[in-house]
Amino acid sequence: MVKALISRFLRADRQADRVVPPSGHTAWLTSFTAGAMTFLTVFALALSLAAGRMADRWSDALARTATVRISAPPEQLDLQTRVVLDVLTTTPGVESARALTDEEQRKLLEPWFGPDLPVEALPIPRLIELTEASEPYDAEGLRQRLSAEAPGAVLDDHTRWRRPLASAAGRLRLLGLVSIALIGGAMAAMITLAANAALAANAQVIEVLRLVGARDSYIARAFVRRFTLRAFGGAQVGALAGMIGIALLPSADAAGGFLTGLGFTGFGWLLPLCLPPLAATVAFLATRRAALAKLRELT
Repeated sequence: MVKALISRFLRADRQADRVVPPSGHTAWLTSFTAGAMTFLTVFALALSLAAGRMADRWSDALARTATVRISAPPEQLDLQTRVVLDVLTTTPGVESARALTDEEQRKLLEPWFGPDLPVEALPIPRLIELTEASEPYDAEGLRQRLSAEAPGAVLDDHTRWRRPLASAAGRLRLLGLVSIALIGGAMAAMITLAANAALAANAQVIEVLRLVGARDSYIARAFVRRFTLRAFGGAQVGALAGMIGIALLPSADAAGGFLTGLGFTGFGWLLPLCLPPLAATVAFLATRRAALAKLRELT
């Protein structure tokens, strides 16, 4: 049943198509609007997915790691480091623990202080990296034990880092969906205006068709078909241009890591292909509603 309706809708009807002007400002406005909005939707979709993946990746990387920071006088630093390592080794839920070398700490501080920072001569806290086992450890119990055996040790389980990242991922995805909805609404509004203009410009033709027995449903179907196909064609061009633009973006290495993961990955490249049918659906609903309302006004 649905297939028959679609076939009937797509089948060319020369007499009905004469009702709608094949060219003019309404024709290019519909195609341009659909193409431009689809192009923007591709980028909104790609950016929201990439930002969500990046936040998830950072959150997952921090989920199973924690850091113990040791602030103590130089003469006690090595002793407290050994004590902390012994505590972590005997703590259930801790898979491994190791103290970062001076070279590793220098690399961590290099983006802020440069490569020549004299780590050995500065009172920088000693950092110990621990990895969580499959069974999580008791963070609060570990903090109390460290406080008792190594007063200068502070456990940072990265909770304050993970929560904002997870929240940012959810908000970015929501922002992407809201942006896509707004773009779809703007496209529907522009196509509605174009359909109303075409109907008003052909008021005399519509009146003649009514006199010879044409029903409003027949006239409306002619407008809906023409505008839906125009929107579909424009959306195809916009989706293709958007995918080319995403593919031509600089790689993560060329961009210095700032654009890591930007774009689509794997089956995500199929998502833009869903946009032209979606644009055609929006055009169909918007044009049908506008056509029926305008025909009632012309009665």
